[in-house]
Amino acid sequence: MDQGFRHYLTITGGYWAFTITDGAIRMLVVLYFHGLGYSPLEIAMLFLFYEFFGIVTNLVGGWLGSRIGLNLTMHIGMITQVGALLMLAVPDAWLTVGYVMVAQALSGIAKDLNKMSAKAGVKLFVPDQSDARLFRWVATLTGSKNALKGAGFFIGAALLTWLEFRGALFALSAVLFFALAITWRLLPNDLGKTKTRAKFSQVFSNDPKINWLSGARFFLFGARDIWFVIGLPVFLQSVLGWTFTEVGAFLALWVIGYGFIQGIAPQIIKAVSKQTPGARTLVIWAGLLALTPVGIAVALQQGWDAGTVLIIGLALFGVIFAMNSATHSYLIVSWSDHERVSMNVGFYYMANAAGRLAGTVLSGLVYQQQGLEGCLYWSAAFVLAAMLVSIKLERMNSMEAKVS
Repeated sequence: MDQGFRHYLTITGGYWAFTITDGAIRMLVVLYFHGLGYSPLEIAMLFLFYEFFGIVTNLVGGWLGSRIGLNLTMHIGMITQVGALLMLAVPDAWLTVGYVMVAQALSGIAKDLNKMSAKAGVKLFVPDQSDARLFRWVATLTGSKNALKGAGFFIGAALLTWLEFRGALFALSAVLFFALAITWRLLPNDLGKTKTRAKFSQVFSNDPKINWLSGARFFLFGARDIWFVIGLPVFLQSVLGWTFTEVGAFLALWVIGYGFIQGIAPQIIKAVSKQTPGARTLVIWAGLLALTPVGIAVALQQGWDAGTVLIIGLALFGVIFAMNSATHSYLIVSWSDHERVSMNVGFYYMANAAGRLAGTVLSGLVYQQQGLEGCLYWSAAFVLAAMLVSIKLERMNSMEAKVS
C-alpha cells in the first residue's frame, strides 16, 4: 500500500467518524426540540448559526489550512465538535434558543473545518494526478461520508430513544475523541501547508469558473435543504404520525442510498458518456432534478398517499441529486491547482454553507406558511437557478476550448 493511499484511508476514516456525529446531532436537535414544543421556524433558527458560521469557517478555513496544515485544521474541527456536543448535555432549563444556537455555531465551525480538510487533502494524495483516479477518490470520500451521515441520522434517533438526549451526547463525544487520537497519530504534520504564506485576500477566488461553480453549489444545496432539513422530518412526525426512530431510519436510508450513488457516480457517468464530467454534465442532471420536487408536490396536492409519494419521490430525488453533487465535488478539486486547492475548496464550500443556510431558514419559514408542498416548489426554483448557472459555466468552457 503506497503512502498516499494510506493517508487517504486515514483522513477518510476520521471524516467518517466526524460525519456520524454530525448527522446524529442534527437529528437529535430536530426531534428533541420539536418534542419540547418548538415550532418549525424556531427549530430552523437553532441551525441559523450552524450554517452562518459554516460560511465564515469555509472562507477562513482554506486560508488557515494553507498556513498551518490541513491535518491541524481537521483536528481543531474534531475538538470543537466534542465541545459542541458536551455544551448540549446540560439541564433543559439552560437550553434556550440562544444557548443552543451558540452550541450549533461551534458544530458548524467544526463540520466545515473537517470537510474542507478532508476534501482538499484528497488532491494531495493522488499519486499520478490522474483525473479518473481523482474522480473515484473524491466520489468515494463524498459518497461514503453521506452514507455515514445517513447512518448518523438513524444513530441519533435511536440513541435518543435508548439513552435519552444527554446519554446520546456523551456516547457521540467518546466516539469522536477516539477518532481524533488515531488520526492525530497517523497523519503527517505538514499536510497541505503551502511553501509561501498565503495572504488572507487570496481566500476569494479570482477564477471565474470557481466562482460560477460555487454559485451553482449554493442553489443546489439550498434546493435540498429547503424541504429536507425541517419540513420533511416535521411532516413525517406531526402529520403522518411516525415515531422518532421511524423518522430517523427513513432519512438515514435516504442519505445512505444517496451516498452510495455518489460513490458509484464515476461508473455511471462512464457508462453513459465516454467524456470526463464537466459543466455539461451539471446542466443535464440539474434539468432532471428540477422535475422531481414538482412531481412530488403535484402528487401530494392530488391526494395520493403521502407516505408512498414521499418514499418514491425522495428516492428519485436522491439518485439525481447524488449525480449532481458528485460531479460538483470532483470539478472543484479538478479545477484547482495544488497551491490553491485548500483555499478554492474553502471558498466553494462557503457557497455550499450559504446555500444550506438559506435552505434551512426557508425550510422552517415556508413549511410554517405553505406546508411541505410550498417547500417543494421553492426547491424546484432553486434547482432551476443552479441549472442556469451551469449553462453559464458550459458556455465559458466552450469559449476556452475554442481559444485553445
